[in-house]
Amino acid sequence: MMVLCLWKGMFPIVPPEEAKFLKHKSDGSKIPQFTDFEGKTSFGMSVFNLSNAIMGSGILGLSYAMSNTGIILFLILLTCIACLSCYSIHLLLRSAGVVGIRAYEQLGLRAFGHLGKILAAVIITLHNIGAMSSYLFIVKSELPLVIQAFLGQAFSSDDWFMNGNYLIIIVTVCIILPLTLMKHLGYLGYTSGFSLSCMVFFLSAVIYKKFNITCPLEVFGNYSVSTDDICATKLFTINQETAYTIPILAFAFVCHPEVLPIYTELSNPTKTRMQNIGNVSILGMFIMYFFTAIFGYLTFFENTEAELLHTYSKVDPLDTLILCVRLAVLVAVTLTVPVVLFPIRRALLQLLFPGKPFQWLRHITIAVCLLFAVNLLVILVPNIRDIFGITGATTAPSLIFILPGLFYIRIIPINQEPMNSRPKIQAACFTALGFIFMTMSLTFIGLDWMSGEKRNLGGH
Repeated sequence: MMVLCLWKGMFPIVPPEEAKFLKHKSDGSKIPQFTDFEGKTSFGMSVFNLSNAIMGSGILGLSYAMSNTGIILFLILLTCIACLSCYSIHLLLRSAGVVGIRAYEQLGLRAFGHLGKILAAVIITLHNIGAMSSYLFIVKSELPLVIQAFLGQAFSSDDWFMNGNYLIIIVTVCIILPLTLMKHLGYLGYTSGFSLSCMVFFLSAVIYKKFNITCPLEVFGNYSVSTDDICATKLFTINQETAYTIPILAFAFVCHPEVLPIYTELSNPTKTRMQNIGNVSILGMFIMYFFTAIFGYLTFFENTEAELLHTYSKVDPLDTLILCVRLAVLVAVTLTVPVVLFPIRRALLQLLFPGKPFQWLRHITIAVCLLFAVNLLVILVPNIRDIFGITGATTAPSLIFILPGLFYIRIIPINQEPMNSRPKIQAACFTALGFIFMTMSLTFIGLDWMSGEKRNLGGH
């Protein structure tokens, strides 16, 4: 209820006559202003697509974040990030409605000229390449363990089908590439729904395991788990690791490059309808994130690790349910890669082929080149945690806070909203918050590098 009240207070109600994006002729027929086709994606499918874009590997690190903040502080931070994400979507839709644009990069062009277009495209590309790489890294590290468990092997072997590098190539060619070759993002609503169902299964297993694992933890096999833990619930705590909570939560809610492409293919497109899709998607992920975090934390308390599945393996590495959960997570992240690739391809098309009609050769070539580059990155770089840290600390606040606020300030005409108007001041404060978040994140990452300690920042 608190979240809904905050959202309603942050977003002005748009009258229906102002919410229409497609202008009408005097005879009532629609003028195709934005695209050369009529959007046909339903409300539900759009929610699935946007929710799938929000959901990422960061869900595995939320329990760890709660263990370093306490339940109350975590809930406050999670609520703030969710509300700010919704407000950011409002700014994007408002800016797009004024100029009749449904591409993130074109908003940059309208606001700051060609430099703004290039900046937006580069930020989207870097962020989504990082996200795709993190998903494929999960496939590379987890899929061999799943195969090993199915074969009943206690230790890994040198067989080719146990090599993560070969496996990500096979998964990319057989599953990811065909999905990325679809013409419209709306068609991925079915795979997005299945991907979300896998994560719901993950959440169900986390809740179930809470009532089957006692604290202090028992030692299994050769794994040594401390039994001297204080199994007490912390409502509010701050320690050295607390600083990484905000970056983890910010990564978990980044979906803004996908908002306008999903809006383009929405049936009966209005700002109000798309805002409702954003609110429903973020609220759904808010609930899923909170329940995952709290039940995972209440299972392991001080023993909670940065990746929740790894913590379960310390209790029982042969657990059948956790094996199924690991497989479900693999399916979920694999099906998310095509959804993340669409905005990258759109950004590259806006940069390299502006105004050109759709062409299958370009459509396929860009997808193949992107997947080849991401696979090469995952194979050749053994640890890109620090690279993800830098790009995530710069691209996440740029996409959530800085660019939407700047677009709104520059695009909304001064005669409609003067610079000293409340909406413009709110947008300016929102942008400033993004710069503060970026500076803070980069500072802590720099301190982490200087200390030489290896910490897992999670990921989107």
